[in-house]
Amino acid sequence: MSGFTPWDAAAVLFLALCWMGASLIIEHPPRRRPSMSTLMAAYRREWMVQFVHRSPRIFDSQIVSNLRQGTAFFASASMIAIGGGFALLGNADQLRGVAADLTESADPVVVFEIKLMVMLLFAANAFLKFVWSHRLFGYTSVLMAAVPEDVSDPVTMPRAQKAAEINVTGARSYNRGLRSVYFGIASAAWLGGALPLTLATIVTLAVVLRREFASVSRAVLLEPTDRTTGQTPGS
Repeated sequence: MSGFTPWDAAAVLFLALCWMGASLIIEHPPRRRPSMSTLMAAYRREWMVQFVHRSPRIFDSQIVSNLRQGTAFFASASMIAIGGGFALLGNADQLRGVAADLTESADPVVVFEIKLMVMLLFAANAFLKFVWSHRLFGYTSVLMAAVPEDVSDPVTMPRAQKAAEINVTGARSYNRGLRSVYFGIASAAWLGGALPLTLATIVTLAVVLRREFASVSRAVLLEPTDRTTGQTPGS
């Protein structure tokens, strides 16, 4: 472990705190400044309200199918990344040679293997999140199929609301998977040292928060053209 310095430990801790803190802020934003994810959750709930009154419901099933295709794609990509990471672990000497050319570092192979393991942990977490999201969107489709076409049926709206909440949960898991991908890519900068890792983490955090709280798409959703407020039930 002599190849690591206190700066390395601080940079990795900073990476972990930014990763977890970003999720905390995005999923529990200030009431007066909802995140993009919060706004979209409100529209997902409104979707299920409109779904109840729509006939036929083929359009809704196609949307869920598209959502599942997206999660399946990223789950497959995460699996490829994990496989590639393990392949690099078996050829860490070559990776050390590349890093030495860039940073003039002479760290032992085990140092680069540990740095690769951090990237693999992010990839594995992303894979698990995408797989769970894929399954939740499948549950959503089943619940939607269980919603009666008769709007006056007493179970129609409760089942639609259940479908909405499962849909929101699936989207939350999907977004967590994406953040794992973002910060996993940032963790690759650790191969160049603690300072590059810190800078990459700051840039990644800034990009993630800007998309959630200062993007053009968020401004569009906040335009007062409809009654969807982006607030969660009970907030």
